[in-house]
Amino acid sequence: MELAPGLVPVAALLGTWRGDGAGSYPTIEDFSYTDEVVFTDVGKPFLHYVQRSWSPDGAPMHTETGYLRIPEVGTAELILAQPMGQTELAEGTIAAEADTLVLELEAQVANSATAKHVAATRRRYELSGDSLTTTFAMAAVGQPMTHHLRSDMRRV
Repeated sequence: MELAPGLVPVAALLGTWRGDGAGSYPTIEDFSYTDEVVFTDVGKPFLHYVQRSWSPDGAPMHTETGYLRIPEVGTAELILAQPMGQTELAEGTIAAEADTLVLELEAQVANSATAKHVAATRRRYELSGDSLTTTFAMAAVGQPMTHHLRSDMRRV
């Protein structure tokens, strides 16, 4: 299957990435986790995205799924659904220099009636060689935009 032409700038993301992460937020205790991100080509002009994380003892912590779109050169969209009652429509930029690819996205969040309120999120994916670093910030539960997660992953 040939990759859709618009996805060529993100082709290096294809595959499974796994590594260690750390989280913090003003309303919770700091924590560590194992993070996994999978980008899959489905033969359409978007990549399927799945993220899962586990606690150090192997218990599941979080998962989300969605689609990465590159609607035009230099722009990116990540549409996500989370089982805790949020959906995100993240939009931003994609930049590539030498062997580094950077996606920076800011999202509007829709919350179900029973979800903790998340007002907005900010995500950054930086791919350098076979290393993928993710950072995630959010404005939630009355807090301003604040760093929440960072993971450093390698291609599996």
